[in-house]
Amino acid sequence: MPMRWRDAMDRALYGADGFFVAGAGPAAHFRTSVHASPVFTTALARLLTQVDAALGHPARLDVVDVGAGRGELLVAMLAAIGTAGEPPSSGRGAGEPGGPLPSTPPLASRVRPIAVEKALRPDHLLHQIEWMDEIPTGIVGLLVATEWLDNVPLDVAARTADGWRYLLVDPTTGMESLGPPVDSVDRDWLDRWWPAPPAGTDNTHPDPSTASRAEIGTSRDHAWTEAVRHVDRGLAVAVDYGHLRAERPLDGSLTGYRGGRQVPPLPDGSCDVTAHVAVDSVAAAGQRVARCAYTLVRQREALRALGTGGARPPLGLAARDPAGYVRALAAASSAAELTDPAGLGGHWWLRQPVGVDPAAVTDGDGVD
Repeated sequence: MPMRWRDAMDRALYGADGFFVAGAGPAAHFRTSVHASPVFTTALARLLTQVDAALGHPARLDVVDVGAGRGELLVAMLAAIGTAGEPPSSGRGAGEPGGPLPSTPPLASRVRPIAVEKALRPDHLLHQIEWMDEIPTGIVGLLVATEWLDNVPLDVAARTADGWRYLLVDPTTGMESLGPPVDSVDRDWLDRWWPAPPAGTDNTHPDPSTASRAEIGTSRDHAWTEAVRHVDRGLAVAVDYGHLRAERPLDGSLTGYRGGRQVPPLPDGSCDVTAHVAVDSVAAAGQRVARCAYTLVRQREALRALGTGGARPPLGLAARDPAGYVRALAAASSAAELTDPAGLGGHWWLRQPVGVDPAAVTDGDGVD
């Protein structure tokens, strides 16, 4: 039976046998920054030290991964922090401005890692990592949502001669049909955030396969708002594919992934179903809750600000320290993949401070 895309996605991704609940997990089907390189989590560990300093080195520092997959990010972050208790050096020593006080317990002894995911806890996950199916309240620390918002179910609409109408989909075949007119809330969102195509564009054809489409972002705005609302003090970071109002895709971006390949977005639980995020709308929604300015930058700029570049090491190092040169070359290669603007480097980083000095946890650049 045809249903709205939001309902079909929710059942296909998060139902009892949904794509993200059953099976091996997302890593078996597509590659994210988390899976690409430890360079990514090393950068997040550096960001965590900034958040820790901005919070005054609290006795408990939460690190919450929303849409945690099978816990890969938190496992890698704990490794980056290190058994000795300190993450990669921020360049500030104990007692220096911005550095930990001499009596501050090591970071690793204060971190509380929490994975938020609908799937069951993996059998061999590190015991330190708490596993929850909802975002906890009272977070003091860092909330990270890496490629989570693009999988928050959303409705899809088609522009017709009598206005926007919901698109319905048959979950077993993927066939679409026109549904009822969009409600007032979604219509207001479309009017503000999804502009009409350029004048002269034929965009009101009654066939949903040829009509211009829009992916309605109200559900993503709400999801991010609720995530930010659960942070008492700290920083919420969303990393995702996305677009801005002036660059919305005429036909939308809804697609699927299975086994490392892009496939049609069939909402039957057999594949990932995803759509790029209207990041400016999400950012504005989070700012209203946090009452604090956000920053919005590409991953390329965000990682470079955290000390991750893609430049090759100098050839002179090969003569002085061959093993060090090989390590540096491997790190540069990993960083290059993460900062490639045509790939993972094209992700957006949305950083929303809550109850802390924005300058202490962002570099101050970007769209806001």
